[in-house]
Amino acid sequence: MEYTTGTPSWRLVLRRAIRGLRPRRVGQRQRGWSVGVPLIALAAGLLFTTSARTADGTALRDDRRPQLAQLIADKRERLAGRERQAATLRAEVDQSAGQLAEVDQPVKHARQLADSQRAAAGFTTVRGPGLTVVLNDSSRRDAGTGPNAPGNDDLVVHQGDVQAVVNALWAGGAEAMSIMDVRVISTSAVRCVGNTLLLHGQVFSPPFKITAIGEPTALHHALESAEGVQQFRDAVADFGLGYQETVEGNVTVRAYDGSSDLRSARVAE
Repeated sequence: MEYTTGTPSWRLVLRRAIRGLRPRRVGQRQRGWSVGVPLIALAAGLLFTTSARTADGTALRDDRRPQLAQLIADKRERLAGRERQAATLRAEVDQSAGQLAEVDQPVKHARQLADSQRAAAGFTTVRGPGLTVVLNDSSRRDAGTGPNAPGNDDLVVHQGDVQAVVNALWAGGAEAMSIMDVRVISTSAVRCVGNTLLLHGQVFSPPFKITAIGEPTALHHALESAEGVQQFRDAVADFGLGYQETVEGNVTVRAYDGSSDLRSARVAE
């Protein structure tokens, strides 16, 4: 509904309200609705006039979802640009350090020591057999009603579910792992915001794919014996959640390419 000015309608409603509230002639019955209708009309006119002045020629119910979607797209594009810039700067630093190592023996020794730890830290690409696990929300549209109906939280994948799979795969001897094709390292934190996954500053929606390189049978047994994984698989049967294991004959887990800066660290005992 659009408003141009509220003055004419306000005056018309006010005149009708005053006319309806005037006392009747002697002997003429005044019904209840004859008083109620002018009062309702008076309130409606006040509401319309207030809305018209508030709108000031604009629509009050603009759908702002397109603007929010564009804002999110702009932020993602800016983040991708910053990541590309950071990768370029890291490459330049690595090149400069390599040139310095050719003439500086302590720098050369430090680089050799760092290079020997790159594979264990997750900074090299790993290929080999493994296992992929996919977790997905339930296909049900609503939780339903009734005392035994599942709640909304029963129909989505939670942070603890992803963590249970990741921990089981590590316990099963995984050499390298990725979540949504993003390399997982020792400082990676799996966090869920609503039904989305937050990993290294990136947001992912289900289904969540977890790939681990290792002996497939050992990885499968580790998943079978993990209590958290078994609880999720029970929920698959009860609430329609998605769980799928796929044996990989030869899969690639990319090297970690994010920041390696540490804010705090402690030597393991």
